Amino acid sequence: MTTTEIDAAAPISTVDNPRTKSALPATFRHSLTLAWRTVVRIRHNPEQLIDVTLQPIIFILLFVFVFGGAISSNWHDYLPFLLPGIMAQTVVFATMNTGVNLSADINKGIFDRFRSLPISRSAPLIGAVVGDLVRYVVTMVVIMAFGMALGFRIHTNPLEAAAACLLVLLFALCFCWITVWVGLIARTPGSVQGLAFIFMFPLTFGSNVFAQTNTMPGWLQAWVKINPVTALVDSVRGLMLGGPVAAPVWHTLAWGVGFIAVFASLAIRAYRRRA
Repeated sequence: MTTTEIDAAAPISTVDNPRTKSALPATFRHSLTLAWRTVVRIRHNPEQLIDVTLQPIIFILLFVFVFGGAISSNWHDYLPFLLPGIMAQTVVFATMNTGVNLSADINKGIFDRFRSLPISRSAPLIGAVVGDLVRYVVTMVVIMAFGMALGFRIHTNPLEAAAACLLVLLFALCFCWITVWVGLIARTPGSVQGLAFIFMFPLTFGSNVFAQTNTMPGWLQAWVKINPVTALVDSVRGLMLGGPVAAPVWHTLAWGVGFIAVFASLAIRAYRRRA
């Protein structure tokens, strides 16, 4: 094996490794190549975009026109409150696709081929995460376009609205490491979905996505206030509609760092253990 191949295969887990400087560009290139593989797979199987295109539209229609009048005075007032929450909920559920695809690739033996190549061990995982960024961008465009067609309007300015969208994308990139880890420890793609729903439902429905926190029982309010999805939704509402921004944004970023620190490490360790 040549020196270049050794550097490309070297892990990037230690900062003080003397070969880290040469390993980082190789890992970056390999990750982008595998991310493109994910994009190509989406292009050949566009039905993979159903959960990030049709599903959020159904949720908006359902909650705005069926429950909007009961939760708020009328659906026109409820739409601005709901749309930022639907953004957060949709990207959280969309991250499940990363874990499911990883599990499917492992069961098909594709990752055995990756392990035989002179690439960084983390590149297939990073590539899968970055590749799904396309799905998150698609769902943001669909939600904003459909919401504006119904009458949603930004009350701040385009720069703050763009910052809200970027924050949602960043949160999704951090949060999806949970499903990456689940995809590596689960035996089948179907079990990935079952395990992911266990923690996704309390995070999304046990938040202020659909209702104000102060309308809930005290014990539930305690959970909602520390929920990372609540911090994300408060950030998006503040950036798009006006209101407190600094505290919820910092809480969202802190949760994102925590997700990467814990679950990215667990995912890479689980991947190496399967080697």
